[in-house]
Amino acid sequence: MFPDSTGHNDPAESIDRKCKEGDGLFFVAEQDGTVVGMVMAGYDGHRGWIYSLAVAPTQQRRGIGSMLVRHVERMLGELGCPKVNLQVRTRNSSVVAFYHSMGFDCEDRISMGKLLSRSGDDALESPSDTH
Repeated sequence: MFPDSTGHNDPAESIDRKCKEGDGLFFVAEQDGTVVGMVMAGYDGHRGWIYSLAVAPTQQRRGIGSMLVRHVERMLGELGCPKVNLQVRTRNSSVVAFYHSMGFDCEDRISMGKLLSRSGDDALESPSDTH
């Protein structure tokens, strides 16, 4: 469901890490026992995030994505979340249009990120290792 995922966004690994969190903000849409969509969200007490939303290509434009977004918004609202953010790759104009249709606006922000070492990679030094 994630055709251009980068290595650190490997869907199987991301889903595994999210399920280990146990925060209840991972939802799957099924139809006749087949997964047709999913959404992964989070809330840190300050604002909520929609991290990943995917709908099977054969099931797109049937309201599944909209249903998943509305469900996440309700769940975040029940947690007291005042605002939800998300990020979309700039080249993905159809996804930007989808979120616009759901009431999201583009905000004047710069998205910044930093990859952290993963197990097996160069380990991050802990403060006690720097002496």
